[in-house]
Amino acid sequence: MLELLYRGLTHLAGPAVGRLLDRRAARGKEDPLRRHERLGRPSLPRPAGRLIWLHAASVGESLAILPLVERLLALSPTAHVLVTTGTVTSATLMDKRLPARAFHQYVPVDLPGAAKRFVDHWRPDMVLWVESEFWPNLLGEVRRRGLPCGLINARISEKSFRSWRRVPRTSRRLLSVFQLALAQTAEGAERLCALGIREVRAVGNLKYSAAPLPADPEMLASLRAAVGSRPVWAFASTHPGEEALVPTVHRRAALPGLLSIIVPRHPARGAEVAELLRGQGMSVAVRSVDGAPRPEHEAYVVDTLGELGLVYRLAPVAVIGGSFAGIGGHNPIEPALLGAAVVHGPSMHNFAEVAAELQARGGALNVPDGDALPGLVRDLLTDGMARARLADAALAVAEENRQAVDRVLAALDPLLARAGFAEEIWGSVE
Repeated sequence: MLELLYRGLTHLAGPAVGRLLDRRAARGKEDPLRRHERLGRPSLPRPAGRLIWLHAASVGESLAILPLVERLLALSPTAHVLVTTGTVTSATLMDKRLPARAFHQYVPVDLPGAAKRFVDHWRPDMVLWVESEFWPNLLGEVRRRGLPCGLINARISEKSFRSWRRVPRTSRRLLSVFQLALAQTAEGAERLCALGIREVRAVGNLKYSAAPLPADPEMLASLRAAVGSRPVWAFASTHPGEEALVPTVHRRAALPGLLSIIVPRHPARGAEVAELLRGQGMSVAVRSVDGAPRPEHEAYVVDTLGELGLVYRLAPVAVIGGSFAGIGGHNPIEPALLGAAVVHGPSMHNFAEVAAELQARGGALNVPDGDALPGLVRDLLTDGMARARLADAALAVAEENRQAVDRVLAALDPLLARAGFAEEIWGSVE
């Protein structure tokens, strides 16, 4: 009943959704040149051969699936992978980082007509949904066609689980499209099983399998020369309100020559962040304007896209943004893979299991609030042995869990067979 009501309401919502997309485009949250993709009108023709569609909501999910994309493409020389996301930032990153025979399109808004046009055009042989973003109309189109469909890197919070349990018939109907769910944790697997997915396995977190974030060697050498021997810490993927902590950390840490690097989660906020810091008396360089910081600069705002790999190689101490603003934190594995000491605030529910494992193994420090941050940053920057122990423990956890992609691929065998990949691979061997 709720599914029919939702479909009816979204059918009527077309004009309102169009206006919403226009407003989002005006704020830089939609790509006006590719707006038609959001309405189910793709920019590209469907390639010949088998096509796997992976849907990942945003940046973190899309980066996590890159190793899996490469492994899926290796199954067949003629296969292609379509990756959909819903944000401008993730689209830009995917356009840069997807391998040959993989390509990006924006996921259509969940209107019945847009969903039907999208699936009619691409005709995927197999569908993989990442984590926990469920769109009823899109998934309904997948169900109507009887496509092999799996939920990978699945996670579901206690709050979401309780909400779904209030509408058991609706949740069971919606989630029945997934013939297989591969959860990050045993707890997540139990929740998904309770919601009605028939086959559920806990295979680990694909984010552990991601390659270290890249960095341009010449750019890295240039920035290292500009920074020299200065002590450096980074506050990465910050959200509004968190940048206000930086002047206090910088002053109270009281380290000569200290450079504070700030990477806003949304690069368009770079000028805003720089102005805030200048208002607190800091001398600020902005990457898109100044290039590299000079000796007189106390803060360096990195407002460019896809350069966290540079930042984590420059800064031996990385503080995770989103963890002080109630957002739920961002990926602590990325700095761990690059040898940085990982610090985060109290809000890490987006990576609860990863954060808990890192803490239990001595690979991350959880500070209760911003007041504890200055002393911790100072101690880590002045105590090389303590910093190395923290970084080494985090790297060990990341390396031990890197086989998640192997377990995911093995578990997907039944769906791949249903999609015809087993026959194609066997034929190529013959």
